Amino acid sequence: MMNCELLATCSALGYLEGDTYHREPDCLESVKDLIRYLRHEDETRDVRQQLGAAQTLQSDLLPILTQHHQDKPLFDAVIRLMVNLTQPALLCFGSVPKEPSLRHHFLQVLAYLQAYKEAFASEKAFGVLSETLYELLQLGWEERQEEDNLLIERILLLVRNILHVPADLDQEKRIDDDASVHDRLLWVIHLSGLDDLLLFLASSSAEQQWSLHVLEIISLMFRDQNPEQLAGVGQGRLAQEQSRDVAELAALRQREMAEKRARALQRGNRHSRFGGSYIVQGLKSIGERDLIFHKGLHNLRNYSSDLGKQRQRVPKRRQAAQELSVQRRSALNVRLFLRDFCLEFLENCYNRLMGLVKDNLLREKAQQHDETYYMWALAFFMAFNRAASLRPGLVSETLSVRTFHFIEQNLTNYYEMMLTDRKEAASWACRMHLALKAYQELLATVNELDMSPDKAVRESSRIIKNNIFYVMEYRELFLALFRKFDERCQTRSLLRDLVETTHLFLKMLERFCRNRGNLVVQNKQKKRKKKKKPIASDNVPSSLGQREAMWPSLVEQLQCCTQDPELSLEFMIPFDAASEVPVEEQRAEVMVRIQDCLLAGQAPQALTLLRSAREVWPERNVFGFPDILLQEEMQLLKQIFCAPLPRQQGPEERGAEEEEEEEEEEELQVVLVSEKEFNFLDYLKRFANSTVLRAYVLLLRDYRQNSAHTNHCIVKMLHRLAHDLRMEALLFQLSLFYLFNHLLSDPAAGAYKELVTFAKYVLGKFFALAAVNQKAFVELLFWKNTSVVREMTEGYGSLDGGFSSRKPPAWSLEEEAQLQELYLARKVVEGQDVIDTIMAHLKTPRTRNQVIHHLVWLGLADSVRDFQRKGSNIVLWTEDQELELRRLFEEFQDSDDVLGHIMKNVTAKRSRARIVDKLLALGLVAERKQLYKKRRKKLVPSGLPNGAESLKDFCQEDLEEENLTEEESKENEEKEEVSEAKQISQGSSVLLTENLGQSLHQKGFSTPLLWLQNCLFQVADDRQEDGCSQAVPLVPLTEENEEAMENEQFQQLLCKLGLRPPASEQETFWRIPAKLSPIQLRRAAASLSQPEEEEKLQPGLDPEVPGGQGLEEEHQREDQAQTLRALLSARKKKAGLVSPAEEGTAGGKEQLKVAPKKRQLLDSGEEQEEDVGRSKATELEAPGIQKKKRFQIEDEDESEESEA
Repeated sequence: MMNCELLATCSALGYLEGDTYHREPDCLESVKDLIRYLRHEDETRDVRQQLGAAQTLQSDLLPILTQHHQDKPLFDAVIRLMVNLTQPALLCFGSVPKEPSLRHHFLQVLAYLQAYKEAFASEKAFGVLSETLYELLQLGWEERQEEDNLLIERILLLVRNILHVPADLDQEKRIDDDASVHDRLLWVIHLSGLDDLLLFLASSSAEQQWSLHVLEIISLMFRDQNPEQLAGVGQGRLAQEQSRDVAELAALRQREMAEKRARALQRGNRHSRFGGSYIVQGLKSIGERDLIFHKGLHNLRNYSSDLGKQRQRVPKRRQAAQELSVQRRSALNVRLFLRDFCLEFLENCYNRLMGLVKDNLLREKAQQHDETYYMWALAFFMAFNRAASLRPGLVSETLSVRTFHFIEQNLTNYYEMMLTDRKEAASWACRMHLALKAYQELLATVNELDMSPDKAVRESSRIIKNNIFYVMEYRELFLALFRKFDERCQTRSLLRDLVETTHLFLKMLERFCRNRGNLVVQNKQKKRKKKKKPIASDNVPSSLGQREAMWPSLVEQLQCCTQDPELSLEFMIPFDAASEVPVEEQRAEVMVRIQDCLLAGQAPQALTLLRSAREVWPERNVFGFPDILLQEEMQLLKQIFCAPLPRQQGPEERGAEEEEEEEEEEELQVVLVSEKEFNFLDYLKRFANSTVLRAYVLLLRDYRQNSAHTNHCIVKMLHRLAHDLRMEALLFQLSLFYLFNHLLSDPAAGAYKELVTFAKYVLGKFFALAAVNQKAFVELLFWKNTSVVREMTEGYGSLDGGFSSRKPPAWSLEEEAQLQELYLARKVVEGQDVIDTIMAHLKTPRTRNQVIHHLVWLGLADSVRDFQRKGSNIVLWTEDQELELRRLFEEFQDSDDVLGHIMKNVTAKRSRARIVDKLLALGLVAERKQLYKKRRKKLVPSGLPNGAESLKDFCQEDLEEENLTEEESKENEEKEEVSEAKQISQGSSVLLTENLGQSLHQKGFSTPLLWLQNCLFQVADDRQEDGCSQAVPLVPLTEENEEAMENEQFQQLLCKLGLRPPASEQETFWRIPAKLSPIQLRRAAASLSQPEEEEKLQPGLDPEVPGGQGLEEEHQREDQAQTLRALLSARKKKAGLVSPAEEGTAGGKEQLKVAPKKRQLLDSGEEQEEDVGRSKATELEAPGIQKKKRFQIEDEDESEESEA
């Protein structure tokens, strides 16, 4: 049912009276309305379908086009509407819809387009288009307006759209040499003179902008044509064609006679009412009895158990790809016209047009996939030129090594996209087929040039072949295409072209090698380069005593440097600007570099690097004071030289999977390009592959439909593998023998003499082998590789005989007895690996796999999987094991390493991955990152302490921690929580907080800090009295406090204290989390006190660290560290957390400087679970490498620098 608005609009166009069309006054507006309606149609293209059902184009638009073309505005509007109506259905729907309803609409639109194409097969319509296009092309570039260029483009697009409509083969039912709708359209184009205009556009230098449109139209004109047949039109039938037709007729005649004889034999002498019943002995029926056959004996040979059964339906995703294009022979007059067009196009247009199109493609001026038209034109016209006259000058533009490279690149790209984009694999396979056809034609043309009488032409062919055969990618291309052939998305025609192209390439390569004697080709190898593991400190080449002995020689080098005080620093850059690691965090790496220079005996370079690092990182005097003397520099270098610094570690940030799994050596692929002497047989062995053979056998199944040349290419390749490589056993496969059986019993087998001869040759080889090797019949069931072929022919076990040096020694009876005794004695021992224990006690050295396989062979074990390491063979979890896992998770869920503690205490040892999967399955954790180990961060000393012993002890702690095993590190962490590390972590947290507090005091935030301190004390008292706690919001009642809560630095202080920001839009105020204990709250409040108040609160401070000591030793090296320790002790004592014993231990660490913590781990959007007092046990970092956390925010560099 047509829409009323559309019906009214179509009625306002006009009416046809006889042969005259009378347009309405609103005709132009109605055409514009139809364009507007098409612009707003829905996904079913309802407007397009309604206009097609009403035949608006046939009854209105075409008469307007032919009779009112003088009205330029109306003509332009009608052309616009026609271009929209005739655009391809694939362009309207995007792709062929899979949904039945949308697919119905797609087929309906396609049917309307086919009706449009038939309507356009009119000389009047194309006469008007040709005349208009001719008038527009007569205008010079200075006279042509923008509207004229748009009209030219729309006319070309209209012609393109009409030619693009596919033919309806079921509707037309045309035979060869009969005029189809497409043929009539081509003939109309010829009569209207549009073909001459296309040739003009292709050859004119002033019309370069239409090159892609012209090439697309030409490709659509010749899409059903065969270039070789088209080249021979009008020259009489060639002898080769006649012989081919005679052979086809003879094969058909032989099959027909064989069928007549078979039907005659099926007729019995008796009447057909009773054919008899027979018992077939030896052939069982469904039960245990012999089969009863109820037909004549002449039908017994055709009996099969599958008779009467319904054939299994093949799923759509496994069905073979359908052929999209069908070649047919057009009417003679159309073929003559097309042949003349090709000749003129080759002589005047081909080289220039193909050059322009390729330039547009390389400059990316074309649309997506326009290179397919270029490759089609290359394949078609070069094949036409080769079949017609073989004039290389006519196709010189595309006959070059650069063209080979361009085609190979696109072919490889289509191949890779076909493997990755599985949804559009069929489309990519079609494009790959076009590229393969172009590559095949390039090879065929080069092969024909070898037979040219012109010596220069033959030399050009030799140069091209030399370049092609030299490059490895051209040789490996066919192997890659065969190995990934998939009949679900690649058609049989693609496979046929691939087989023929491979045959041609091998023939050319074999002849080229034979004529040259030896051929040197390019060889590329991917070498796996293992990345070196980080160097551990125990692998440092010299011990401490050796370093002490080596130091005097370094001192002599350093003293020589005093003669050159202006030491150049431009060649020693202490940081890597391109590294992902920030420059501020590369200080620790410089220490290791300085030590490496000293170990290598390069003292001047070490001194230069030290001075460069001092310029880059002057803060905290890590690399010495700015006015340091040379003797002090030498002493500093000696400390670095003697310190056991931790060596380079792995990447600072690892992904989630890298932290869960064990660290493995990274492998880098390096392509090594070299040259080698080419051996044709070695190259041919690459095709001795089961995947390649399957593709050839698949194509051989269609030997009746294949051309004689295709069958020859198949047989030639199989003969190369069987005879030249002496691998006849490679073809011993049941599916191939089944095909040979059909071939030998074919009545028309005489037409396939080459196939029959080869089949008999292979079968003879098989039965000769079967007489020696009875297992050959079983081998028929499997596709084989070269190693299996060798074992079949030379005897099983011969493959290992060729490598006697690698063959393991045989097991003697004594060794087997010893193995059995060891296994029975050790298999019940828990806590050790059975195989490792057995290997340690065997007399003859054996590998682990050899021991395991021999245990299975002796029957002592059921499977190899019984001896997998790390308990990975345990798959099922019992109920008790699940309860144990829940208990361990609840016990250790607040620890730093939950997963490590579980693995250490679980009874049934399992891998990390299995425990993580089970925790996720039980719902104990929501995601894997909750199980990541919470690593502790060390405090970085602000400078190098005095004395080599303290630096050595300090670095030794880092070194020992890095070298600890996983279990040892966990034990040490537990000890540190009880002892000294807990105090240092608490002190560092308090120290960071008071640094921020002092900075805010200086900025005038004393009142808000006092308010915050009172709030913390009040909440601590309330929680201690009530015994329960809940989150308490911080509500600023004064304007000054409200401004402070919005200050960024004040918010950083709140985060350091453990307060939680608003978690969602429903929350407005910061909150004191419920998890903070009263002690933690009082400690946080105490850290907010001003220094003046602290001095009043601690009159009895330990005399070893007096508060005024910093003023007396202002210019000494350890002033800052002692001041910070004093401040830390004061805060601890005020909070009531420092015992006298702990105060005593503070004096023993005067050589260490406590650096403020740079970053802090935060959980975004959640309450902090870490206790502020024991947040992240810190590491004391000397000239070592500071470990970087996974999620770190809130950089406090500015606050630290202000404190320093």
